[in-house]
Amino acid sequence: MLIFMTRIFTSTWALLFIVWLAFFWQLGTPPLYDLDEGAFTEATREMLASGNFITPHCDGEPRYDKPVLIYWLQAAAVISLGLNEFAFRLPSAIAATLWVLAVWLFVRQQFNQATAAAAGFALVLSLEIGLIGKAAVADALLNLWLVLTFFDCYRYYCATTETRRQALLIRIYIWLGLGFLTKGPVAIILPLLTTLLFSLSNNTLRLWFNAIVAPRAWLVFLLITLPWYLAIYFDDGAGFFRSFFLHHNLERFEGVIHGHQGFVGYYLVMLPLITLPFAGVIFRMFTEWRQLWADSFNRFMILWFLTVFILFSFANTKLPHYLVYGMTPLCILIARYRELPINRWLAFMPALILFSIFFVLPFLMYPLAALTTAHLYTHAVLVEGQSVFNWQYHLGTFAALVAVIALFFAIQFSVWQRLLLIGVIQLGVVSGLVLPAVLSTLQAPIKDAALFARQLNAPVVSYRISQPSFSVYRQAITPDRPPQRGDIVLTRIDRAARLRARYSAEQLEVLYQRGAILLLKIK
Repeated sequence: MLIFMTRIFTSTWALLFIVWLAFFWQLGTPPLYDLDEGAFTEATREMLASGNFITPHCDGEPRYDKPVLIYWLQAAAVISLGLNEFAFRLPSAIAATLWVLAVWLFVRQQFNQATAAAAGFALVLSLEIGLIGKAAVADALLNLWLVLTFFDCYRYYCATTETRRQALLIRIYIWLGLGFLTKGPVAIILPLLTTLLFSLSNNTLRLWFNAIVAPRAWLVFLLITLPWYLAIYFDDGAGFFRSFFLHHNLERFEGVIHGHQGFVGYYLVMLPLITLPFAGVIFRMFTEWRQLWADSFNRFMILWFLTVFILFSFANTKLPHYLVYGMTPLCILIARYRELPINRWLAFMPALILFSIFFVLPFLMYPLAALTTAHLYTHAVLVEGQSVFNWQYHLGTFAALVAVIALFFAIQFSVWQRLLLIGVIQLGVVSGLVLPAVLSTLQAPIKDAALFARQLNAPVVSYRISQPSFSVYRQAITPDRPPQRGDIVLTRIDRAARLRARYSAEQLEVLYQRGAILLLKIK
């Protein structure tokens, strides 16, 4: 049995199966989540509806949050497969798959196939990677370009001939250009800072300087990026440049965007969660930091992670998935040092806590709903969740918790093998039970409201609510403006009080209500 387990977790075919499970299984099942997936997919839908493939718009307004590449890829998928969740998420799933493939090829080149497979498993089975790899947003695509950039940067430092270095530089700038078309300056800043620090650590500043003043490489970068950046300037003026580069980049560090605020230690708290089930291994690994730092390869990986960790820790806007940009080097180091001796409580306790939370979560909804009757939105969401978190959820999470406890005591297998098995269980529970239940609770009312409103074939306005997925499912723009008589209004149950104060009960007709979502007709 031990030999069989070893073969499974060094098998390329097993890794491919887990990649399918992580990124393609259930890909089109949960409804789109707001704000992020809704905004990206509505911008793609409007791009297809308007025929304007230069300036993205969301609910009729220019969307300056991100450059254009992810919208083009989503549009291509929708043209091929129809307007549905699977098509919108497919580019991210493919990008995540290529991301894992790039890791596998790089680590196999540097070490061996067993370590390459371990790195692939560590990446795919980490909690946040499994989520971001099937989300209709730009992050999986950006991470693909980032890892290709970083891997070629390391190859550049290791190259023994100038011809090889020049070829690698061209490739690096191709990845930088594609990253810049995906999410802008972050695709350049992270590799630039990491390689500068690495050069300072091993006295190779001349190589770094030669790489950043390479005219032919910059020409390749401009050939990739400049056409669209010029096109959006001629199509829309300077609005994108002011909003994207100043507001969505500089102000993200100086101020708070969309209310996503956090303290300096935010990512220190989030790191154990998003790296589950390998959080304990990471902690154990970094107790050997002197040994790790002495190795040039390890030092490059550590600097890559620390650049991401420190840079975003001091940004005022914080989101958990920002740390994903530094997850790849951690997973590679986990794979390389997977057999380090580790206390099993440290190794398994984070996963035991997570699965315990999954199991008890539905039971908490009933007392919380009773305590939140004065908070209409929270109460409505909790009541909706009571019907969604059903007996299948209870049975599945209980079985998973029992399995994790059993693996804690299964000392005939190595800690690494047991963590991989827990990772597979975690993937199945999150993708098959937790994520569908959470998104159904939060987003199914919006989807159903949109499908209902679509049948009415009448204009709808949104009032004090931002749910762009409503427009995706309704396949029509939903302007955000003060409602007037004759309007159909999308709003939240806790936001309707002002309308009820303005209009009489006879003037407000409830067309649809589920969870916290309302569709009202103002007569």
